[in-house]
Amino acid sequence: MNDMARVERRVGTKNAKITARDVQVHYGDTHAIKDVNVEIGDKTVTAFIGPSGCGKSTFLRCLNRMNDTIDACRVRGDILLDGEDIYDKRVDPVQLRAKVGMVFQKPNPFPKSIYDNVAYGPRIHGLARNKPELDEIVEKSLRRAAIWNEVKDRLDAPGTGLSGGQQQRLCIARAVATEPEVLLMDEPCSALDPIATAQVEELIDELRQRYSVVIVTHSMQQAARVSQKTAFFHLGNLVEFGETGQIFTNPQDPRTESYITGRIG
Repeated sequence: MNDMARVERRVGTKNAKITARDVQVHYGDTHAIKDVNVEIGDKTVTAFIGPSGCGKSTFLRCLNRMNDTIDACRVRGDILLDGEDIYDKRVDPVQLRAKVGMVFQKPNPFPKSIYDNVAYGPRIHGLARNKPELDEIVEKSLRRAAIWNEVKDRLDAPGTGLSGGQQQRLCIARAVATEPEVLLMDEPCSALDPIATAQVEELIDELRQRYSVVIVTHSMQQAARVSQKTAFFHLGNLVEFGETGQIFTNPQDPRTESYITGRIG
């Protein structure tokens, strides 16, 4: 490998927001993720697809060190955010998770008011100097999550009192309130009805103007609708990664084709 290739391997290519190299994940004796290499672009929606238990959510949780919270989990390899190693001992995982926000499968608003759900992150990270600044962050975040008009007159009401789709958009507002650079979404629509799902999908398309979005989805139709790049995982391996249209219409690996046509999964 020449010097230039070594440097690129370490820092990734110019338009990569996240670069993963030779990533391995073990849960105890189970080898859950094997030799994953992928580059995730900025201001792009990247979808992770594959059968249940194939490793897509495990790999997603590597990207903001959520796996650190699991005692038996070991992550090896390099994961770089803008060329910086996120597993470096000097990196504070709490600060990292402000930069790499996450939205989970089941809407999980805090048992607090709508306002306090969104204000929580900016408060603990010291992003507002006073109440007017915090008000501005809360409004901006709720607007970005396309829910401001529905909640602006009841910001003191509990977030848990909203509908499922509204709760998920509130959780997105909470994630973007810390001004992240990357937004991870782990099956964000799986608990939602079709109307709420369509609203969140529309929102994902708007969010990519500002963030790098990575979404795990069990729905190939959803991946086709919202993403520009798609990664297919199978049995802990990243089998294929490329432009979404190409993955769905002209996959290069027979395992990808078998999954897309319904023969495996």
